[in-house]
Amino acid sequence: MSTPYQDAQRVGQDAVRAVILDRAISLLVAEGPAALTVRRIAAEIGSSTKVLYTMFGGKEGLLDALYREGFARLRRAQEQVPCGSDPLEYLTELGRAYRERAVAEPAYYRVMFEQPVPGFRPSAEALALADGAFGASVAAVEACMAAGVFRPGDALEVSNLFWAATHGAVSLELAGHFASAEAGARYEALMAALGRAFGAGS
Repeated sequence: MSTPYQDAQRVGQDAVRAVILDRAISLLVAEGPAALTVRRIAAEIGSSTKVLYTMFGGKEGLLDALYREGFARLRRAQEQVPCGSDPLEYLTELGRAYRERAVAEPAYYRVMFEQPVPGFRPSAEALALADGAFGASVAAVEACMAAGVFRPGDALEVSNLFWAATHGAVSLELAGHFASAEAGARYEALMAALGRAFGAGS
């Protein structure tokens, strides 16, 4: 029987990287930071430790890769949202994509925002990637202002306020404070309220 590493090798380098990252984040969530060692991950996927050192340079590089991967997946999810002709609906859809990505992969969400490994600090490259993941939201707010849907203002600041509010709702949901049956409707109500708060007539 082949190992996960061998299966991924047949597909390519990107598949190998994904297998390593997904196994690493599973260990982090299931057993905590102590389980996140190069030797343990290599044993789990059936590779040599050299493979991980070559790709990530060690544990710190692996953590940085997990952080960057979370934001890369968020950016890809938002890039799949069709822009359409209604800028407010587009902004709302971006918010839905944000929640859906967090709920689908809560482990990555925690690495992105909850610092589950004490002492870890993302690299400058990783932080730049994180900032870039919200470019679509800023552009959507700018479009709302240009169309007269939102009153004029600082699009980056308004986007950050949307993010702060929706991040709070998602974090409460992932922590179990909002039951899944009600979390979706509450999130929709929150986004609608935010849209009204910045509306041109408010």
